[in-house]
Amino acid sequence: MSDLLLRNTRLVGRDGRPTDVLVEDGVVSAIVEGLEPGGAEVVDLDGRYLAPGLWDNHVHIEQWALVRQRLDVSRAASAAEAVTLVRRRITEGRSADRDLLVGYGFRDALWPDAPTASLLDAAGAIPVALVSGDLHAVWLNSAGLALVGAPDHATGFLREQAAFDANTTITAIDSSRIDEWVAEAGRAAAARGVVGVVDLEMTLSLDAWVARIAAGADSLRVRAGVYPRDLDGVIARGLRTGDVIPGGDGLVTMGPAKIITDGSLNTRTAYCHDPYAIGGGVGVPTFTFDELVALVRRASGAGLVPAVHAIGDHANSLALDVFEEVGCAGSIEHAQLIRPADVARFARLGVVASVQPEHAMDDRDIADAYWSGRTSRAFPLESLAAAGVTLRLGSDAPVSPLDPWIAMAAAVTRSRDGRESWHPEQRVPAAVALEASADGRSSVLQGSVADLVVLESDPLAAGTDLRAMSVAATLLAGRFTHRAL
Repeated sequence: MSDLLLRNTRLVGRDGRPTDVLVEDGVVSAIVEGLEPGGAEVVDLDGRYLAPGLWDNHVHIEQWALVRQRLDVSRAASAAEAVTLVRRRITEGRSADRDLLVGYGFRDALWPDAPTASLLDAAGAIPVALVSGDLHAVWLNSAGLALVGAPDHATGFLREQAAFDANTTITAIDSSRIDEWVAEAGRAAAARGVVGVVDLEMTLSLDAWVARIAAGADSLRVRAGVYPRDLDGVIARGLRTGDVIPGGDGLVTMGPAKIITDGSLNTRTAYCHDPYAIGGGVGVPTFTFDELVALVRRASGAGLVPAVHAIGDHANSLALDVFEEVGCAGSIEHAQLIRPADVARFARLGVVASVQPEHAMDDRDIADAYWSGRTSRAFPLESLAAAGVTLRLGSDAPVSPLDPWIAMAAAVTRSRDGRESWHPEQRVPAAVALEASADGRSSVLQGSVADLVVLESDPLAAGTDLRAMSVAATLLAGRFTHRAL
């Protein structure tokens, strides 16, 4: 590993004066103006800003890689409009679609018509599967239902576990070049300043990542999570959260134990204390309290940090109850709707809020409709931060793009596409958003690992320009993974 001297840079979060940064053996060894390079390569950053490298704390990397190849139906405002997009794609006659045409991104909660297999059949005879934007629903035509082993399903619209099972089959069919596509997605992430991801793919990805890195896909650090069905296997291997996986060049570590407690807002399965304003119902809990306690105790007792998916306020209350009962720390993933008393419990129990601010921009209209009267405590980032809760930002890619600047912009502005800020009282300062996106680091420090991002401007002063932040370079342990300077 060659040493590197970064000349004439400004450290984000510091006094803004130009300085030099020396990287030796993958670590920031000195920060002072006028350093002598010795044998280090010298790169003049010409006054550009230097910040800690960024992490996306919640991704489904294979799904994100696949989405980049799939039909985008996210702009469909109705089921009929989605069918039109599918019909147009089928008319193009792409050979890759003959066995299965996969689309992604629809959000049907505000559609005026219902998505059904018969409606989708009208687009064409080839198998079609459309995956919802939140991944909690899959809409299939009759040929698609037969392909995933559900030929007699009444509507063709699968939710929750049935959707997850169908998506596993779809991914297996649609992933002939998955490692190549994952490598491409990793390079694209590095070009946005990303140095690491927490990969919460539903199939255990540890060994796949080791193989990918051995093949040269070494743009990112990866913390790979495990779901309950693979928990015993991971425990049998003696793996604990944070353990470095052999053969992964030090880039792959064991991640958290992911446990899903409820559904999602768009699918109307997020588990809430009060009924949904449209259609009633309170959502769907995945496990009982006792079942959750057993799962969290099993994981934490084996040294695996629990990462508990909870979106509705009842699911968040339940997850906090479980953490308190077991007496362990961990994270709640999403934390979209929270009662004020539970915000304080996050802080008291030391539970991390792993949140995806762009979801608030995607779902604001759906939330206003279905969580009417409750949205002042939806995506309550400022309330959590003010209570002293540790925040970690992510994308939940492919639900939102794997781009931390988008997440930071949503957290800082609560706005997108020129719309007025949605519940601006829940905005957080840029410094809070950056630290939550940089693995808890607020600035580049001597002695820290040289996972760094070089920026054309100061992100703490960018405001609405955060979404378009220009990344000049990204370094992983002092090695360029992206360089545009």
